[in-house]
Amino acid sequence: MFGTSTNLLRSATAILALLSNVRAAPTLYACSGNGQCPSTNNTYSEIRKRAVAFDYNANKVRGVNLGGWFVLEPWITPSIFGEWSSSQTVVDEYTYTKTLGKAEASSRLQNHWNTFITQGDFNAIAQAGLNHVRIPIGYWAVAPLGGDPYVQGQLDVLDKAINWARGAGLKVMLDLHGAPGSQNGFDNSGKYGSIDWQKGDTVSQTLTALQNLANRYKGDTDVVTAIELLNEPAGWGLDMAGVQDFYSKGSQTVKSASSNFAVALHDAFQADWSGFGGGVDNVMIDTHQYQIFSPEEVGRSPSEHVSHACSLGPKLASNNKWIVVGEWTGAQTDCAKWLNGLGKGARYDGSFPASRWTGDCKGKSVGSVASLSSDDKNNIRSYIEAQLDAYEQHTGWFFWTWKTESAPEWDMQDLLAGGLFPQPLNSRQHPGQCG
Repeated sequence: MFGTSTNLLRSATAILALLSNVRAAPTLYACSGNGQCPSTNNTYSEIRKRAVAFDYNANKVRGVNLGGWFVLEPWITPSIFGEWSSSQTVVDEYTYTKTLGKAEASSRLQNHWNTFITQGDFNAIAQAGLNHVRIPIGYWAVAPLGGDPYVQGQLDVLDKAINWARGAGLKVMLDLHGAPGSQNGFDNSGKYGSIDWQKGDTVSQTLTALQNLANRYKGDTDVVTAIELLNEPAGWGLDMAGVQDFYSKGSQTVKSASSNFAVALHDAFQADWSGFGGGVDNVMIDTHQYQIFSPEEVGRSPSEHVSHACSLGPKLASNNKWIVVGEWTGAQTDCAKWLNGLGKGARYDGSFPASRWTGDCKGKSVGSVASLSSDDKNNIRSYIEAQLDAYEQHTGWFFWTWKTESAPEWDMQDLLAGGLFPQPLNSRQHPGQCG
């Protein structure tokens, strides 16, 4: 889900500058409240419309992630992991399925897949004025490997989800969130611990997963407009030349299934992308923006969080390729229970290793938006508005995440109900924060 770099925009700027053979987008213009913008380049717009079912040049992406659905994360659904809260022997989907065994894991996960997100959620997302969902999926769902404990059955539900999106008028980005060996060592890759992607056959196995995913949904490009090749590959622990090569081959793999897919590339938290270009059309860069995963960031005041968010807008707008902020949050703290891993504390209250106390996590660790203090509510609303204003200076955004069991700063559904996420989306209680 998230990385810890404070320079993600710099990374995205570098990768964008070096994708020199991709068609450039024209100057950005103001858009209406529903994300519709005037077209200023008919030839360019017509090319895009023929290739991809959503015009990423003329319209803003206003989306939300469906995190914790097909790829488990303990902090999103702590009840699934609760029986191991003391032993801490189960910390991710890999250890969950390994511990339970395939039969029991399949039974429990089938219930989760069929109840956590439903058609009603898609309808509610559309009613909130959004036009996209980003759906994380693990390689094990589309290209399972012998010896892995993971269970399958996700794709039957994903097939339904595509139809739910179609009925609700939403577009879908499919996001390969976990790769064989783990591309970042985060629990949200499926397997917490070491970064073993790029070892052995893991890269070719990832390409097979992308091929299977693209082939399955190549007939649904009226809804599935983009496929993200890999979520958050950890540039600090990988061979970056190999990541570049994977992106080139992955783009070709997806495009070979259908030229109607846009290809999304996460910036991998890197600044140097020299040599990558390849003439791939319809490329979208994905950068993730969090201000809570270092002591310095989580120590910012509410106004400093807003100022930093606003500073990203012009940097995004200066790029001439599509760029989405594919993950961001209303949270100004890392207080949500198990956000940093099952059994781990928070930097904000100093309970995470090598952190210092900034404030109290009371009311922010578990609970609902309704239970937040009035100051917290005001700060979250202000911060969300600033980010919307900044990120819509280019292609748009996907909030993380739609639903949690008990993380009020992160739960878009609850933030909407509590009046902290603007309705309509261009409504402002704190206008002009970004100038």
